[in-house]
Amino acid sequence: MKIKEIKVIVCSPGRNFTTVKVITDEGVYGIGDGTVNGRELSVASYLEDHVAPALIGMDPLRTEDIWQYLYKGAYWRRGPITMAAISAIDMALWDIKAKVAGLPLYQLLGGRSRDKVMVYRHASGLEISEVVEGVLAIKETGVEAIRAQVAIPGLPPIYGTGDSTDTAALKGRGAIVPHEEVWATHKYLPLVPKLFEKVRDAVGCDVHLLHDVHHRLTPIEAARLGKDLEPYRLFWLEDAIPAELQEGFRIIRQHTTQPLAVGEVFNSIYDTHTLITEQLIDYARVTSTHAGGVTGIKKIFDLAAIYHVKSACHGPQDVSPIAMGCNIHVDVAIPNFGIQEFASYTEQMFDVFKCAWSYDRGYLQPGEVPGHGVDFDESLAAKYPYKQAYLPIARLEDGAMTSW
Repeated sequence: MKIKEIKVIVCSPGRNFTTVKVITDEGVYGIGDGTVNGRELSVASYLEDHVAPALIGMDPLRTEDIWQYLYKGAYWRRGPITMAAISAIDMALWDIKAKVAGLPLYQLLGGRSRDKVMVYRHASGLEISEVVEGVLAIKETGVEAIRAQVAIPGLPPIYGTGDSTDTAALKGRGAIVPHEEVWATHKYLPLVPKLFEKVRDAVGCDVHLLHDVHHRLTPIEAARLGKDLEPYRLFWLEDAIPAELQEGFRIIRQHTTQPLAVGEVFNSIYDTHTLITEQLIDYARVTSTHAGGVTGIKKIFDLAAIYHVKSACHGPQDVSPIAMGCNIHVDVAIPNFGIQEFASYTEQMFDVFKCAWSYDRGYLQPGEVPGHGVDFDESLAAKYPYKQAYLPIARLEDGAMTSW
């Protein structure tokens, strides 16, 4: 079996997705997700111009060798664009491998380690009362883990508080540019404990509560927040500080027993090394789209298992259902699974991406279809052309860029 053709398709059924289709000379094909929010066309160009030509004629079943070839062969290694391209190819190759074996992907990863995959869902609002109502509504659907976010009073709503700014872009300076938001740490820090006091009072101790800081604090500020949240026993405090400075988590660990999660912006095992080996985090939030596909995240989670760190794959709407499917297959197979983020998808997205994986009352199942269980409707995707969009950018109240 040889790789005969590689297609790259960028479409926007509500969100932009960069999809790869690897086709073999025996007619078996696999698909992968290379989406990088706001940089989708850059990944497509990298794949079309540099990756696809190099892989024609190769054996698609040599997943590890091809992963190493793409990683080491570029010389300029890592980075979100390179790793998203590698991720897309790797997912597609594992899809082919499992289809050839006639097995669902998780069986090739060691089989089931659990019967189902627990998820967390999102509740957000402009006021604390609105968030509490959202948490209670999600709880009623059977979900056992809920992330709670609230806007800062007196400031415009920010990313993560339900204002739909996560794909916002404005026309300015002669082009489409990211939306800019305003951030104030001194207003945020006293607000969050008040939020979780109200939420915990409303749901009791049986619901796992989570909170995402979106990398907005310094280490000592995050340590303060962690201590203030300890009475409410959060499942985790996520992305408390900029992820690039792994050593910063040492300061947080010295001051709070609050469980910590980070990693959605990581793209290799080297980004996690200090955090995992020094046990500075409790959950690794890497995802198959950005951290090297199935091969990449399996390497990270295998390392994490030695140090009592659990998995928690990033799962927003801007990684496609293909990546979610791969995440679920890894989730169900590894021994150190923690939780899976699940923002779900729109009807349009599910029309373009046909999924064997399923969701029911707070849990996911990978399905039993050979491969990773997600297919892609190219003709329907063509009806949803790419639309330029970005995540927002934050500034301080005085107009300066934030330090993170």
